[in-house]
Amino acid sequence: MPLASTGHGSLYYEAVDQVGPHEPREAILFHHGIGASARIWAGWFPALSDAHRLVSFDMRGCGRSHVPKADFTWSLGLLVDDLFAVADAAGLQRFHLVGESIGGTIALAAALARPDRVATLTVSNGAHLGASIQRVEVWRRQLDQGGVKAWSDTFMRDRFHDGALSPDQWDWFAAQQERWSRASILDVLSVLVGTDLSRNVKEIRCPTLLLHPDGSPFIPVPIMAELHRLLPDAELNVVGHARHGLPYSHASLCASLLRRFLDRRGA
Repeated sequence: MPLASTGHGSLYYEAVDQVGPHEPREAILFHHGIGASARIWAGWFPALSDAHRLVSFDMRGCGRSHVPKADFTWSLGLLVDDLFAVADAAGLQRFHLVGESIGGTIALAAALARPDRVATLTVSNGAHLGASIQRVEVWRRQLDQGGVKAWSDTFMRDRFHDGALSPDQWDWFAAQQERWSRASILDVLSVLVGTDLSRNVKEIRCPTLLLHPDGSPFIPVPIMAELHRLLPDAELNVVGHARHGLPYSHASLCASLLRRFLDRRGA
């Protein structure tokens, strides 16, 4: 099982490498958000795997990666370090970076911290400003009253419109969420809510693709439009009839938008 070592436990990652031996081997690193896992990106891979090495990982707090105890000290800096620990373990020196939800926020922070290593940036249903997500107390009450399953059941409705997924897809995603611990959910959310990159994102110079649903209950379209305004070199795509689960419900569309973006701007 491939693992990236950190000073606070190990992180599980997966790599898909189907690029021919004589072809360019640019890599894409994917970072998911709260309630998801490395496998959320599987629907993106068919459109990308012929030209790119693909690396995804379970972020700290879930799945096969380190799940901290309740007294663990979380921070945005720690999560950025985790991202680069995975990149190092997978042998990625410079790469295209894709993040969704808090993974998008971490990706923005990573591009600021190590601009030499991030070739392009893609943010899906993520934001530079966490204070707009006023869900800490709501989620804490759901978790205390009904446990992780009650929280997940409500979150699924925030992620997907009725009919957006097949029953098997719905069950799979719900199962991923229900594996998260209460402490990890609330601690990671607290990091997000405490983040404000508004003054810094203008320093991100790499080409940036913004993918956003028209109906996220967490991040209104105007927040993403403001991020688009602040970034020096960004393209914004707003996807209709989508909610906060955009990367999963609209995987093929998102992947095709990314592929066209990388074909135009990746080099």
